[in-house]
Amino acid sequence: MSPVAIVTDSTHYLPRELVGDRGVGEVSLYVSRDGGVVREADIDDYGAFYEQLRASDSLPTTSQPSIGDFLAVYEPLLDAGRDVVSLHLSGGISGTVESGRQAAAEALRERPDRRVEVVDTGSAAGGLGLIVLAAVAAAARGADVAEVVDRSQAAMASSKIWFAVDTLEYLRRGGRIGTAQAWVGGALKIKPILTLRDEIVPIERVRTSGRAFERLYEYLQGRKTDGATAWAVQHIRAGDEAQRMVERGRELFGTEPEFVSEIGAVIGAHAGPGLLGVAGIEPGLLR
Repeated sequence: MSPVAIVTDSTHYLPRELVGDRGVGEVSLYVSRDGGVVREADIDDYGAFYEQLRASDSLPTTSQPSIGDFLAVYEPLLDAGRDVVSLHLSGGISGTVESGRQAAAEALRERPDRRVEVVDTGSAAGGLGLIVLAAVAAAARGADVAEVVDRSQAAMASSKIWFAVDTLEYLRRGGRIGTAQAWVGGALKIKPILTLRDEIVPIERVRTSGRAFERLYEYLQGRKTDGATAWAVQHIRAGDEAQRMVERGRELFGTEPEFVSEIGAVIGAHAGPGLLGVAGIEPGLLR
């Protein structure tokens, strides 16, 4: 067993079997709708969730884990004699990382011989997933906390994501639109291409879904050119497009993606159905 445990939150959207196989601890965010609150990690039927999202006049609200949620994950690991590196979605779009820091301080008051490092990755979804995998790889080789954090920071610098959405309306209504707000007035007939660097950042506007797909593929080509040849694909209710991107990516890189998965409720509530995203990272960081 690695001396350093890796913890993250539910917005990585790595395949669940991959998370289980790598022994990653997870703290779930929450989704509130129709008077009820559920853990994102407990939402399995994405089809029903997104159908309801399309049909509703109001968006579900999302919320960060509590300090108690973090302690429930941290304390058993610390009591087993392990240190923790806890990697989370951007503090620019969620208070999750701050809850983690408060929980770490509380847990360590009674365990001063242990360490918990809570890292704001400045990312989410596929970008966060790749950073988590880089940290797991370092921990599996026996790296200490400082070394795992260093590897995580290198992955943060290398990992980049682009994603195309059908509309900016969900991001606007959810208050997570960032500097893409400037596009809202004239965005009715465009397909926005965005990235995440601490907050949502607009990259380009194209006219059709086909052109958006090609621009995402061109992004992967650029990642190959700069040596970031480990890659991933994520989507929201766009499985056919994701599969086409996987096929093109296989031809481009000559390798399988690190993962292919659907984005869940917390990020999905703000991005909306129809998202297609790609991510790339230097492969040496994952080994």
